[in-house]
Amino acid sequence: MTTLKDLYVEELQDLWSANDQMSEVVGELASRASDSKLGDRLNTAKAGIDKHTDVLKSLLSDLGGEMSKEHCKGMEGLVKEARKHALDSNLAGAPLDVAIIAQYQRMCHYGIAGFGTAKAFAEALRETDAAKKLNDALDEIYASDDFMTELATRSRNLEAQQ
Repeated sequence: MTTLKDLYVEELQDLWSANDQMSEVVGELASRASDSKLGDRLNTAKAGIDKHTDVLKSLLSDLGGEMSKEHCKGMEGLVKEARKHALDSNLAGAPLDVAIIAQYQRMCHYGIAGFGTAKAFAEALRETDAAKKLNDALDEIYASDDFMTELATRSRNLEAQQ
């Protein structure tokens, strides 16, 4: 890599891999959730993650970048933690839901950092349309994270205490 465009392309490829990994585990988390609102939101989030992956592929195609993903080791670690703390745990009910929310939010925050970085690169490269698409995805990720915070603080954390 020698240019900002090279960094941008690699960031898009890394995010593609991160999204693929996250999508798979979020589907599994949704199936284990005991709270229907949580399960529904995770299924909605999975659809959003898959939509964002299509955006990333489209942006790579528009740039003429290599249509391949760069394996994201950061998300690999987060997925491993999600499996350990939620999917492979002996938790059930509200405590499991709290663990699911915590692991989902960790992955979301990784996505926020990645999409924010890609958006900044796109803006610096004067890729206005790409920056808007990345910003739209970022807004959706923030909204999903906010929903999970609300759900955790208003119900699941309280029920998990009992």
